[in-house]
Amino acid sequence: MARSSNQQPDVAELKGRRIGRILTKLGKVNREQVHEALHLQEQRRAPLGVLLTELGYVTEGDVGRALAIQAGMESMDLGTMEIPENVVQMIPGETATASQVMPVAFDEASKTLTVAMKSADNFKAMDDLRLLMGYNVKPVVADAKQIDQLLQQYYGEGEEESLSSLLDQMEDDDKLEGLRDRGESIDLEQLIEASEDNKVKRLLNLVLMQAIKDRASDIHFEPFEDEFKMRYRIDGVLYEMVPPPKHLAMAISSRIKVMADLDIAERRMPQDGRIELTVGGNPVDLRVAVLPTVYGESVVMRVLDRSTVELDLEKIGLREDDLDMARQLLHKPNGIVIVTGPTGCGKTTTLYAILNELNEVGTKILTSEDPVEYDIDGLVQVQINARVGLTFARSLRSFLRQDPDIILVGETRDLETAQIAVQASLTGHLVFTTLHTNDAPSSITRLLDIGLESFLLTATIEGIIGQRLVKKICERCKATYTPTEEQLMELGLTPEDVAGRDLFLGERCETCNNSGYKGRTGIFEIMLLDDGMRELIMQDASTQIIRAEAQKRGMRTMRDAGLLNIYDGLTTIDEVVRETMIDS
Repeated sequence: MARSSNQQPDVAELKGRRIGRILTKLGKVNREQVHEALHLQEQRRAPLGVLLTELGYVTEGDVGRALAIQAGMESMDLGTMEIPENVVQMIPGETATASQVMPVAFDEASKTLTVAMKSADNFKAMDDLRLLMGYNVKPVVADAKQIDQLLQQYYGEGEEESLSSLLDQMEDDDKLEGLRDRGESIDLEQLIEASEDNKVKRLLNLVLMQAIKDRASDIHFEPFEDEFKMRYRIDGVLYEMVPPPKHLAMAISSRIKVMADLDIAERRMPQDGRIELTVGGNPVDLRVAVLPTVYGESVVMRVLDRSTVELDLEKIGLREDDLDMARQLLHKPNGIVIVTGPTGCGKTTTLYAILNELNEVGTKILTSEDPVEYDIDGLVQVQINARVGLTFARSLRSFLRQDPDIILVGETRDLETAQIAVQASLTGHLVFTTLHTNDAPSSITRLLDIGLESFLLTATIEGIIGQRLVKKICERCKATYTPTEEQLMELGLTPEDVAGRDLFLGERCETCNNSGYKGRTGIFEIMLLDDGMRELIMQDASTQIIRAEAQKRGMRTMRDAGLLNIYDGLTTIDEVVRETMIDS
């Protein structure tokens, strides 16, 4: 039998030791029991703590305590603990619940917050708290049931802080009131103090958590002459939040700059930074862009939440036949594949989905991006930095000496980049890149316009994927309707064309922010270059002729793809007309 013991071992002495030895020192098991579990581990390959629990020698709580000691952390009994209100307010309820942690003590002298967590391996939550709240954080491990009980007690339903109530508190805060009417005259010390204010931290925390929960792609903080706006962009549309008092603009922008490791004293030049968080177990990147304006600094945070983005070629909106064509292009031994469309049409997501499919142990993939939007294991990713001379062309030139199989050039902006991409494809590499054009056929004209010779273009380009994003009808309030003749005419249809078909729209509900839409999907056109198409390009054929020929050879235009999505009940006539008007 194991010895029962309440002894408190020296954490420093046992840090990094094997779990079996720690449990023995704690008096929870004896050597024979550890050896029995080790023998079982040779057959099962399960963690020793799991096996000892299955054998009935220890509890999950014992193993949790041992893992904490192994990580050099103390354990704490929260059973009868009363936590002061000021300590509870150190972490907003949304953050505590999402991270599954509980603040238990705060030392004012060292600005150290002691936080109880369920598992010693939840270290990312500690890093996020240090970043979000700006405290020194001392982690301790406690029983999971005790933490759940305290979270319910102190942050339970009805206790969650609303944006409006927090803004009311900030409006009445005497310390923050001192920022009113200071303009640009505020000194650095006061600015730092304002950025460290707990209410400012809680406000930002609340805004970030809400944005991620609502799947916002961007968060805007915008100073104007008489107000300071906060807005989210969801599915391409901006929604305004309750605005904070105007005098808090500088405190909020300074707090964001501290989190993004930017220069808090520099308020005259644009700055770019990055914040890495884990929310609900998912990694979230925030790309921060600060722009000085007439009325202060405008800050935009791009939310890159990998859990909400489908980096899967089968889930971005490609129809089955388009998917087959796309895969033909992906598995070419060399050549150039272009993804084209206006800003914000999902080109980067499509490229990442392509690379995700090609990402294998036997394939070396190099990417040159501005910015690197998602960190993907297995890809060698390079961030463009024009200020130090690291351009697309320069990085691409270096790539050729790195023995790659596949190269991604974030954007072909000039002749030099296009020429090196051509050179890379001619020497046996498969190159992916993007262009800003209206559709697939006009990409040919664009490349000729920047100075690429037609014989090089036809020798290297294998295919062009044009795309747009259309909003999807909200499934919660989706309903059939009969379109007007005017609506049908915008797509070149007659009532007879849609006879017998059900068309849908969203009737607007809370789920979709009363917009009728929830989420977005891609519509695509894929132009493959065969010998006949190449011959047309060599003859300097116009974009219209190239487009007509591509359609003869089976290219489905984006408008036709949109029409199929309408018939499938995915989107509306208005959306397809809006996104594909240029093709009409």
